[in-house]
Amino acid sequence: MSYTQTYLQKCQGLLETVAQQEKNIQRVATIFAKSILAGRMVHVFGSGHSRIMVEEMWPRYGSFPGFNPIVELSLTFHNLVVGANGQRQAMFLENIPGLATQILRNFDLSDVDSALIISSSGCNVVPIEMAELFQQKGIKTVGIISKLHSEASTSKRPDGHKLQDFCDIVLDSGAPVGDAMVHIENLDTPVAPGSTVGSCMLINCIKAELANLLTQAGHPPKVLTAGAVIGAERATELFQAAYDEHAHRISRMYKKVGIPSYVSEENQ
Repeated sequence: MSYTQTYLQKCQGLLETVAQQEKNIQRVATIFAKSILAGRMVHVFGSGHSRIMVEEMWPRYGSFPGFNPIVELSLTFHNLVVGANGQRQAMFLENIPGLATQILRNFDLSDVDSALIISSSGCNVVPIEMAELFQQKGIKTVGIISKLHSEASTSKRPDGHKLQDFCDIVLDSGAPVGDAMVHIENLDTPVAPGSTVGSCMLINCIKAELANLLTQAGHPPKVLTAGAVIGAERATELFQAAYDEHAHRISRMYKKVGIPSYVSEENQ
């Protein structure tokens, strides 16, 4: 069997793991639908490469407003690898206690909101604290982890808590311990990770179930759609409408945030 076939076979296993979680995926979609139909948002967060899943949810083709993608550049902008804004700094910062509090201080959160946090190991401090803070505010919180990898990993928090300890529902990407899935002859370390594949499948299953619930409720989502599918004019119309709806939703996250002022009082 070629290494390509080996990787694809491993991905088939990820597909089966995701399929086994259909009921929980539908439960997640129901939670998110309640937030979105109430005019609020689903906060989506991931540090490091988990940022990929945040942007997979929104905004991209086949996606729709209702999500607040929290992408903290200090934790995710590491493509320079070394030097300023390098990988070492990002990996250090994602284990700094209190950073999650500073990030969420920017938003006027409500228990009508919901949250989705992605962390393959579930062991880094910032994602764990994010979930803990959301839960403290009565916000339904969903986690995506790699179950086997998380179980084999040690939390960076002194109390040993992991992301799943602060989530109402936990979904499993199906990736193995260490994430990488292919063993190469004469190479002692595996290559080709699987958590992104499994997690993106979970994201898009949630998205599809959620789109159905919103449509059934009489508020079909404004989906970012290619002109090749619906024509350039309709595509442009949808993009503009979707971005505007996002602006209307996100404005509520800042309207009365933090210390009151005469401006916030006028907007009550």
